[in-house]
Amino acid sequence: MTGPKSCVDPLFWRLGNSYNSDMRRRLFFLLLGILCAFPVLADAPAFDLIGPKVDVHVKRGDITLPIGQVPNLLPGDRLWIHPDLPESQSTHFVLVVAFLRGITNPPPPEWFTRVETWSRSAREEGVFVTVPQEAQQALVFLAPETGGDFSTLRAAVRARPGAFVRAAQDLQAASWDRMRLNAYLAEVKISSAGDQKLLKERAEKAAKTLGIRLDKECFDKPTDQQAPCLTQHTDGLVLDDANTQSMITQLANGAAGDLMNQLSYAPSAGAGIYSPYVGAVLDTARILSSLHTAHFQYIPALALPLKDTLNLHLNFPPSFRDPKSVIVVALPPVGPAIAPPLHSDDPSEGYCVQRPGVSLEAEGAPLVFATQMAHSLSLVVDTRLGPVNIPVTADAAAGGFVFEHSAPALPGGELTGVLKGKWGFDDWDGPHFKLLAPEPGKWTLAASDQLALIVGRQDTLHLEGPNCLCVEKVDEKNAAGDTLKLTWKAAKPQTLEVFMPMKDASPGNVTVEVHQYGLSNPDTLSLQAYAEAASLEHLALSSGDPTAELTGTRLDEVEKATLNGITLTPDGLKRVADVDKLSMKTVDSTAGLEAGKSYMAAVKLRDGRQLKVPVTVDPPRPQVTLLSKGVQDEANEAPSPVHLGSPDDLPIEGRLVFFLKSRVPANFPRSEKIEVAADDDSFHTELSVADGSLMLEDSETALGVVEPLAKFGSSAFGPLRVRPVSADGVAGDWVELGTLVREPGFGTLRCPRSYIRPCTLNGSNLFLARAFSATPDFDNAVDVPPEFTGTQLTVPHPAGGVLYLKLRDDPGTVQTLNVTPIFPVSLPAPQSSAAPKSAAPSPVAAPETVPAGNQPAPQPTTAAAPQAATPPASPAAPQAAPGAPAKPAPATAAQSSPPGGEKPAAPKPEP
Repeated sequence: MTGPKSCVDPLFWRLGNSYNSDMRRRLFFLLLGILCAFPVLADAPAFDLIGPKVDVHVKRGDITLPIGQVPNLLPGDRLWIHPDLPESQSTHFVLVVAFLRGITNPPPPEWFTRVETWSRSAREEGVFVTVPQEAQQALVFLAPETGGDFSTLRAAVRARPGAFVRAAQDLQAASWDRMRLNAYLAEVKISSAGDQKLLKERAEKAAKTLGIRLDKECFDKPTDQQAPCLTQHTDGLVLDDANTQSMITQLANGAAGDLMNQLSYAPSAGAGIYSPYVGAVLDTARILSSLHTAHFQYIPALALPLKDTLNLHLNFPPSFRDPKSVIVVALPPVGPAIAPPLHSDDPSEGYCVQRPGVSLEAEGAPLVFATQMAHSLSLVVDTRLGPVNIPVTADAAAGGFVFEHSAPALPGGELTGVLKGKWGFDDWDGPHFKLLAPEPGKWTLAASDQLALIVGRQDTLHLEGPNCLCVEKVDEKNAAGDTLKLTWKAAKPQTLEVFMPMKDASPGNVTVEVHQYGLSNPDTLSLQAYAEAASLEHLALSSGDPTAELTGTRLDEVEKATLNGITLTPDGLKRVADVDKLSMKTVDSTAGLEAGKSYMAAVKLRDGRQLKVPVTVDPPRPQVTLLSKGVQDEANEAPSPVHLGSPDDLPIEGRLVFFLKSRVPANFPRSEKIEVAADDDSFHTELSVADGSLMLEDSETALGVVEPLAKFGSSAFGPLRVRPVSADGVAGDWVELGTLVREPGFGTLRCPRSYIRPCTLNGSNLFLARAFSATPDFDNAVDVPPEFTGTQLTVPHPAGGVLYLKLRDDPGTVQTLNVTPIFPVSLPAPQSSAAPKSAAPSPVAAPETVPAGNQPAPQPTTAAAPQAATPPASPAAPQAAPGAPAKPAPATAAQSSPPGGEKPAAPKPEP
């Protein structure tokens, strides 16, 4: 052994060198001899040579079946075998029928029957053979006539029965798998001539029922390439079937078996091309290795039965010279039949028995669809009038079983059908199927759609009935008798969704007809079409709430709603996007409504129509009551000079504290939060026990603390409110807390001695004040422009050191400013009783007018921000009386002292 032979892959040469023992070396050379004996194995097609035909009938008791319907033989069966050779057959074949009884028990000589196929009796009558007792396998050999042919073959079988047993098993399994493949290829060929959509649907179903590997990427190819793609690499398409013996099995245990497995996957052993049949090829090669003589060689044949004929397919062309070829054919195994494990695709899925082309889908037993072994099939339907048998046929492309003819009329409703038939000679009960038969007069309009048919738009109706599977079509019939086909779909197993073209329709009667398979008359529904009205989606409220919210469209037509004896009336309509939201209120208690329970409310429209709407009842929302509130100043800060005129005004600079008592639930949950927010939600914050901003006083009461300036900033103002928020995010009702106000920063108030003269008020952010007055009724008040930017403001002379003001954040409340005026020290204090009533002072700080010769000493001045120039006095202004102080010219709060703080010269009195 100096190197690899031309017929041996170098891999096998290396493997042979690794076997050191003599036994392994002998086995290796034996396998090399097998492979070298078949140099055409890697290039020949897979069993595509058409061989001779053999007709076979099997009689068991009084029943005779063709071989195509026989999955197994039993001892005592009488076989009729007839070689179907042409009249012109020039080579005489000897047909040998042999029975085996296992791998360790050679068969007796009488278990071999020799038939001379060229004889007149064999051609015209065939031969009868009885299956002997204890037989387990059956083989047929076709060998060219030669001297000693029968004795040589019998001696070979009796000498090595195990090899022939294995060959019989693998050849039979390979034949069945080849029939599965042929059924799939035939279906693809037929379907490819039609619609490509139909090809995809039927190919997928056929592959599923026959156990064929389907390459779904083939459907992405151009139309003319799909069918060739689905049928390429045919020998690799067959998948393992639990009910069929595996195509490739170990030939022996241990190292020899491992080596044979490795060889079976090598190209030289037919891997890739012959993988479904490699077991039979290797077994036959093994027989050849032990029985090869100078006169005979053995070739396997796949027997593909059709009715009573075994159609033989060969992998190698037979030889009629030494060594002559012996064709080996396997008959069905001898032993009890194993029923196919067929089961329904989906036991819960129903089938309408009257629907044309209905297929009862099943899987799990490819041989039921690929062979004729399952025969005399019928669907036995159990009805109250007795069983009804409906003949069916296995159709792999339909994915199951189809009726041979239209199903008879059956009682309406749900029925059960059982697949019954024969598996060979044995009775067979297959899977159960849920069946549905149409029932007349059962289709009605859904309760929620009784008033939902509105003209002027595309509308949708829901029809309810026994099942949608038996619905054939839905039509609309108008007053003129014309029929319009409607589009519909099965929204649920018992609900049809019908699309109604009502855009150009008029209010009035509408007739809808539901046609069902198997029924001559449709179900007729008389409906009423309305002008566009309110469309109701749902009513939502929380248990215990006096308010609810109705969602839908055109809710302005709602007059009232009734729920469990509770009457709700509209309380405000708003529109969000394309949906109306109608707030509704009631004076009745809603505490008796159970959260999560299904309710339906009756809604009455203003035109008298009654509509139904589903109701969602949520758990009770948390509710609190405000017990008290207050504002705390910092201990190290001076109190504000402003005394707020309303307890609802809350200064932003203070610390806001308030007590809340829980009403729902009775105890204040520790996980509950308190939301503090503006009315317009422009600012908000949350208080909680966890962060210390909320403190429980007891199990029912909590203290909330918030610093508005720190939380909201200096731009926060206006109404402030609070509400509880549960741990799962459910918010309660808002509770008004007060009005957040900002105060100016007030400085000094400088006033003249004369009470008729105005004062000058210094401060910051004076624009936060809206008006000042010396009296609480705001007579002759001074308004502060909203765009005021100065730090000095002319205000009325206070009476008793008290000024009244209105803040811009709460202009409806009168506040009190307690500030001590600063008077000039050089002037005598004016007598208040002599002060005449005058017009409202200008907010500009004006000089005091005194008689000539009695000018007061100059007063100290302070720097002021630049102010607008004083407009000239009107010529028509009244003049002061001789000797009396002149009235100052009118001015606005935007005016102040001239630059430098100097006072203008006093006007001279009139002569």
